[in-house]
Amino acid sequence: MKDWTEKAIERAENVVYLVVAAILLLIAAVVLVQAAMTFTTLGSTDVTDVAAKVLDLLLLVFIVVELLFAVRTTLSRRELVAEPFILVGIIASLKEIVVLSVKAPDLLGKPEFADMIWLIGILTATIIVLSLSGFLLRRKEREPSEAARSGNVAAVDRDGEGPLDEDDDEGQEKRAAAGHEGASPAP
Repeated sequence: MKDWTEKAIERAENVVYLVVAAILLLIAAVVLVQAAMTFTTLGSTDVTDVAAKVLDLLLLVFIVVELLFAVRTTLSRRELVAEPFILVGIIASLKEIVVLSVKAPDLLGKPEFADMIWLIGILTATIIVLSLSGFLLRRKEREPSEAARSGNVAAVDRDGEGPLDEDDDEGQEKRAAAGHEGASPAP
């Protein structure tokens, strides 16, 4: 493609992302206002129902904020990052478990109760799978080859605790391989 075409498409993408971000901010604001309004009904209705509704709304705000983070990351890095979407899936599953748990006492002894228990089990399995995915994703990002490809200038050592340290075994191995066996790091 020509240079001006690529720039025009990139600007159009940025506009779309900014519109999506503005809509997400608006949704978060509306849901926060709704949560505050729901909280004001605390004296007139059951505390458990109000708490469940407020928690449900606040978890929805967390979902919207994570989506907003995903949009911001996409704009700044110019790549799609999976971690915010994994978090959205975890939070959405937790949100549904909370809602179902509040409804559970009303369905106790009814045939729908067994279906709800199965759904809570499936949501729990979803949370476990998404958590494992997030863990593996972070672990993969700590690999030196992955850090180099992502543009991270500082190499990551094998123990995953940050930049390569000249005093650890790996730093000594690199110095030995380079022919600086007795060399010590500069002050």
